[in-house]
Amino acid sequence: MSLVRARPNTFLVILCMLIALPIATRNPVSTDSAALLGIYSLLALSVGLSYGQAGVLTMSQGAFASLGGYAAAIATTKFGVPPFLDLLPAVALPALVAYAVARLVTRLPPLATALLTLSIGSVIAIAIRSAEGITGGYMGLAGIPGLGPIRTPPAYAWLAWAMVAFTVLLYENLVCSAYGRALNVLRHDHARATADGVDPPSLISAAFAISAAIAGAAGWLYAHYISFISPESLDTHLSITALLMAVIGGAEFVLGPILGALVLDSLTRLLPAAELQGFYYGAVLIAILLLARRGLLGLVQAAFARLRTTGDAATETAVTLSAEGSRP
Repeated sequence: MSLVRARPNTFLVILCMLIALPIATRNPVSTDSAALLGIYSLLALSVGLSYGQAGVLTMSQGAFASLGGYAAAIATTKFGVPPFLDLLPAVALPALVAYAVARLVTRLPPLATALLTLSIGSVIAIAIRSAEGITGGYMGLAGIPGLGPIRTPPAYAWLAWAMVAFTVLLYENLVCSAYGRALNVLRHDHARATADGVDPPSLISAAFAISAAIAGAAGWLYAHYISFISPESLDTHLSITALLMAVIGGAEFVLGPILGALVLDSLTRLLPAAELQGFYYGAVLIAILLLARRGLLGLVQAAFARLRTTGDAATETAVTLSAEGSRP
């Protein structure tokens, strides 16, 4: 019960995982979808941390995931690093690059930040294609080994969602900490945060580095699951998709990015043709921005707030009428 009260989002993810995964892993198609959806949820959570909490509008999470995937692939295929140990470079390399980038973008407006992070993603993609001797260039790297005993698609699906649950737990701990509260103040008012003794560049850079590390972990899992990675595996399109997931679900909520990943995945399956994905994604984003600027979870929260206000008003009216009726 302590987990339910202290970390309700983590408890909800674990509960849904225990209920849904045994059903989803009954056939190969849904098993593969569950594993990939877990990886995309990790990417969306990384956007939620950088944009929803730190206020950094990033469009480079796919590039950071690619860095993580390539770091793991190179470590295992070229240097013989055992699986699971290659998670360290897959997390550290994107975090270091993101920290350096964040020191440059902390004072820029959101649009300029988005364009700069998008260009950083393009630079990373060009560097990967150019280093043929290390990354395989346009051909990519194949033969990436599995993760020890985790070799079957159902095992990867369970691992992906276990990583999602662990990330949500870390996310909740961050939000409830003094660091998370300082980030929340900083996102709304830089001047007030500075007056409270917060160092905005350092705080934003650290949050952006953590979000890039989560993206790197997603790339690490993707590389081992697919056993192949190329420049097209985790590209700019994926960065935009991850941003859409976070915005649609509600970037400022812990579970918002996961909800957005589920919604976009369902939309993709309902689309009549792959060529129309951009059109439908844009239409959904416009609808969300017009009807629910805080995402779907923001819309749900507003609805509950209205119901609570209506209920309180009704109770107050009933008490007033009762008091008036009891007067002599």
